[in-house]
Amino acid sequence: MRIAVLQMTAGTDPASNAPTIAAAIEEAAAAGAAMLFTPEMSNLIDRDGERSAESVRSEYDDLVLAHAREAAARCGLWVHLGSLALAGGPDGGRDGSRLVNRGLVIDATGAVVARYDKIHLFDVDLPTGESWRESCRYMPGERVVSVDTPLGTLGLSICYDLRFPALYQALSDAGATVLAIPSAFTVPTGEAHWHVLMRARAIENGAFVVAAAQAGAHADGRTTFGHSLVVDPWGRVLLDMGEKPGVGFCDVDMDIVAAVRARIPVVAHRRMFRDGRAR
Repeated sequence: MRIAVLQMTAGTDPASNAPTIAAAIEEAAAAGAAMLFTPEMSNLIDRDGERSAESVRSEYDDLVLAHAREAAARCGLWVHLGSLALAGGPDGGRDGSRLVNRGLVIDATGAVVARYDKIHLFDVDLPTGESWRESCRYMPGERVVSVDTPLGTLGLSICYDLRFPALYQALSDAGATVLAIPSAFTVPTGEAHWHVLMRARAIENGAFVVAAAQAGAHADGRTTFGHSLVVDPWGRVLLDMGEKPGVGFCDVDMDIVAAVRARIPVVAHRRMFRDGRAR
């Protein structure tokens, strides 16, 4: 089965990012892909809170989501929008002062069939002088989410979630055979940890990892790492898109999941721990 991965350099204006998403959907469908994956913050990347507040909308009014749903329905393609910055919950807001960083899965009719709000928020001061405080602007999610797709059961996560293996254990315990990890990784952390953590999540869960990434110098002044990946359950990197924007393709054999899990049955042998004892 063929999958498509969009690596992009999102700007600060959703109106300029929406055509990129729609064009990628058309390109993926024309190439025979069953599903397209896009990065974290596919609608906009903007560290200026006041400026971005003028562009962020609710799920029902977001321009990128509307374009993606229309293109998915027109092309008959499933799409995982890695994440969008949106105002509040599905009804327009759990909290009027903060946003959600939400991944959405769109089926081939253009319907939204799954939503996942990023659970782990990135609050850190880096040696480079960069400072990130996602919790100042975003509400953390509370639910582990998986959804049936043409690829099999897809487990949803976003970027910094990558560093918390318990989330992926919960997803594989729930039947996920593909783990989506859309990201906008910084360059220093990407150089140090990106490949090894992606491969680790694939190996320890006996699952495919699809990590669509932002790449390059963005209009708001930040630079992201790129290197969108597809990793198989044995930890082999099947696709590495380097640093340039574009659509990449990878043919995956989903039967490998069962073969790897039979060879090293980590999911079946997994045990929980409570009060210092294995259960």
